[in-house]
Amino acid sequence: MATRVMVAGGGGFVGSHLCDALLDDGYEVFCVDNFGSGRPWNVEHLLDHPRFTLQKADIRQPPALPPVDEIYHLASRASPKDFIDFSVRISLTNTEGTRNLLDHTVACDAKMLFASTSEVCGDPEVHPQPESYTSNVNICGPRDCYDESKRFGETLTVAYEREYDLDVRTARIFNTYGPRMRVNDGRVIPNFLSQAIRDEDLTVYGDGSQTRSFCYVSDLLRGIRQVMSEDEMKGDVVNLGNEHEITIKQLAEAVLRTYDAESEITYKSLPEDDPSRRRPDLSKAERVLDFEPTVKLETGLQKTIKYFEEQIW
Repeated sequence: MATRVMVAGGGGFVGSHLCDALLDDGYEVFCVDNFGSGRPWNVEHLLDHPRFTLQKADIRQPPALPPVDEIYHLASRASPKDFIDFSVRISLTNTEGTRNLLDHTVACDAKMLFASTSEVCGDPEVHPQPESYTSNVNICGPRDCYDESKRFGETLTVAYEREYDLDVRTARIFNTYGPRMRVNDGRVIPNFLSQAIRDEDLTVYGDGSQTRSFCYVSDLLRGIRQVMSEDEMKGDVVNLGNEHEITIKQLAEAVLRTYDAESEITYKSLPEDDPSRRRPDLSKAERVLDFEPTVKLETGLQKTIKYFEEQIW
């Protein structure tokens, strides 16, 4: 009998790729998504698969959920573009929704992976950011609905592990990109690619000196699955991402170079609470999971550009 896995947020960018990978490896997959930011066509090719079930539902108020062996909690809007218009829904997805999935994990005697985020670090004062860093977050800022709800989601997982001896582990995910991101997502790589493909100038906020490190989705998926399978990760948290740090201006130049675009770079004022530096300390992931990303930025951009061209043209 195949292992039964629920992917909450399985219609999203990362979740849909995870559904693909699990099915390829023989798992039975239950995809749960309300398609607030996920897209039905991300999993449309799976609808006739005998081991795939799609349930359109909201984890904040879920219907009866099927018994499963593992739960990947990837459900939440993650783009800063959504943080104002959907702030209450984002807050409740990562708190009440997380509680609902933890309760279901207890009921099923299953194990769960909670997808947290580098946003819990806020604008970090420690660089690179280890798992032990306790953050510099503005709890009343424009990003707080996501930052703080993910922080509380991590707190809930620890509480359930302590009180119920629940097998739950947390992947703290840093900037990730790849095919199936929304063209209008609002994050920097979708913005740059969409502008380059449309022959528009690339918009850099601030002077472009702020840094990020970008992990291609296939590398992230390998890490997520290692977190779920590694016994040592029970009740623990680990960073996943890529340690190659570049400035946003350098990223814009890489997009223009990779796409061979004639666009130029324009500058606008920096949004409030935009982090100045962001890079994961992956020493724990390397030690416990033998995790090391392999896809270079230029290669990942080329693969992502092909997808964006199909969506835009």
